[in-house]
Amino acid sequence: MNSNSILITGCSSGIGYDAAKTLQDRGWQVFASCRKEADVQRLRSEGLNAIALDLASDDSIESAVENVLSQTDGTLGALFNNGAFAIPGLVEDLSRGALQEIFNTNLFGQIELTNKVLPVMRKQGHGRVIMCSSVLGFAAAPFRGAYTATKYAMEGMTDTLRLELRETNIQVVLIEPGPIKTQIRQNSAPHFERWIDTENSAQRERYETVFKPRLYNTKDKKDKFELEASAVTTKLIHALENDKPKARYYVTVPTYLAGYVKRITSTRLFDYLASR
Repeated sequence: MNSNSILITGCSSGIGYDAAKTLQDRGWQVFASCRKEADVQRLRSEGLNAIALDLASDDSIESAVENVLSQTDGTLGALFNNGAFAIPGLVEDLSRGALQEIFNTNLFGQIELTNKVLPVMRKQGHGRVIMCSSVLGFAAAPFRGAYTATKYAMEGMTDTLRLELRETNIQVVLIEPGPIKTQIRQNSAPHFERWIDTENSAQRERYETVFKPRLYNTKDKKDKFELEASAVTTKLIHALENDKPKARYYVTVPTYLAGYVKRITSTRLFDYLASR
């Protein structure tokens, strides 16, 4: 049985990519999954064991799990649920279709995948399930309602799963990054354009003066506290390899700050600070 096997979702770039490369270098048997076949082939050319996995597809999830287990004699040491995307926009402009699409990937697919591997971990007597949440999983921000909702929901499901598996040797962990150098902002632009009708929004001017300049200005300097994806991988390694991992790992100063301020201030004051 290979305890050092791990399936990682969302490995085309950013956090998932760095995690896959780093863990493979540390001796882990890594299964790096991507939604697009072109990304799968690119990662294979770089020496990673890449597989196709679309979190919005039941069949794709089933096929990916079968693929992994066929290469590990039916075992799996860990799962890192990282794959996700964003649909930026004000809550009042989000349609049911937009919310269904983002929840299908960011939450429903992650939980379905988790539930596919839990029987394997129960049978072998151990396992690690690591969920990549966000500072937006406990602290809301304007224009990020859809993504925030999926991460709040992920945290609720993860906390519940941790309680339900308390008597087992399956550890369930949340990682909560703040600003990380990834492609999530650039990748969110097509989703924004597909789902958000800014022309007919009651807050059209706010989109034009506040939001769009930041979304489309790729020459912006990085966020003041932005870290490389390796900062998340460092916490992931601790969650995977420590005998007694924490239930939560903060990454970046804004996450620590948001967690602290939420504990000591009123909701009204936190809302004021978050909206600045």
